[in-house]
Parts: sequence; structure tokens; C-alpha cells
Amino acid sequence: MLKKEIRLIITFRDTVMAIRMEKAMKEAGLPGRLIPLPSAISAGCGLCFMAPLDAREALEQEMKRQDITWELITELML
Repeated sequence: MLKKEIRLIITFRDTVMAIRMEKAMKEAGLPGRLIPLPSAISAGCGLCFMAPLDAREALEQEMKRQDITWELITELML
């Protein structure tokens, strides 16, 4: 059984941007993956990007560099 931890959650307005995020971060060698949107969060898209908390700054820089727009960046126990 996986241990619950506080994770970084990034939400998007649409699925296209979520998929673009996953592809861009993988190519950049940054951690994280797409998951179904947790019920505790509401967003325009049914997917979100989950990553370790310590990757936040690197992810934000890469999103800006790649012109990836997001709705919300938050922390959630998962």
C-alpha cells in the first residue's frame, strides 16, 4: 500500500493542455504524471498533473518556458 504524502497538483482548463504538460515535462526530465482529478478539486479538465512538492519551481519555470497555461497549483494529501 502506498503511503499518503502531500503532492503538488496542477490543474488545467482543457485536456489538450494537460497532455501537453505531461509530454513537455517528460521531455525536460522533470518528475510527475497525469492523474484523474481528485474529487477535492474542481477544474475545467478531468485530468491534473501530480508531482513531488520539491519540483514546483522547476515545473513552473518549464511551464512558462513552454507557454503551458494552468488553472491552479496547489498541494493535496494523496
